[in-house]
Amino acid sequence: MNGSWLFVLGGICGAAVAMLPKAAAHLHSATHAIRGDPASPGVRAHTEEKFSFTAHAAMDRVLPLFGADKERAWAPGWNPRFLYPQPASDERGMVFNAAHDRLSSIWVNTDFDTKNGRVQYVYAIPDALITVITLRLKSEENQTKVEVQYDRTALRAEADDHVREMARQDSTAGPDWEKQINQYLEKRKGS
Repeated sequence: MNGSWLFVLGGICGAAVAMLPKAAAHLHSATHAIRGDPASPGVRAHTEEKFSFTAHAAMDRVLPLFGADKERAWAPGWNPRFLYPQPASDERGMVFNAAHDRLSSIWVNTDFDTKNGRVQYVYAIPDALITVITLRLKSEENQTKVEVQYDRTALRAEADDHVREMARQDSTAGPDWEKQINQYLEKRKGS
């Protein structure tokens, strides 16, 4: 009887040793997936970047400037082509195209809440990435605190590096946005 138990115990130990490499590989890929590591197959790059700045005007003057149509006035190179509504109007549900270097994107406004200070867009570059842009505005006397969050997700492995590069740009965009919008507000002060 002792010999058969040794045989069974030996078989269990042998199976465990044989499975160690597979278990280690599984643990390794699970760890990379949790961290969003590009070495993990099937896990796409996802980034979340935030910045904030102060616009030197009351919220009722600032928030409309984050509508896709009105943003043309202060954001150099921004030229959306409206599909809905026609004529172009900044409102919840607006749909438009915009150029991104050599690529084209389709945008949908999912929130344009002037009362509560929230604007949100979702845009897709087909077969490349999805971006959610959320702006939260808060009145502070005669100024407006603006918080911008970019959430980006690659749709294909080939877009992972592009998403990460866009996140690096997002993380440093606050000063440019602040300068551009405040220059515009200063020019329009008397209007």
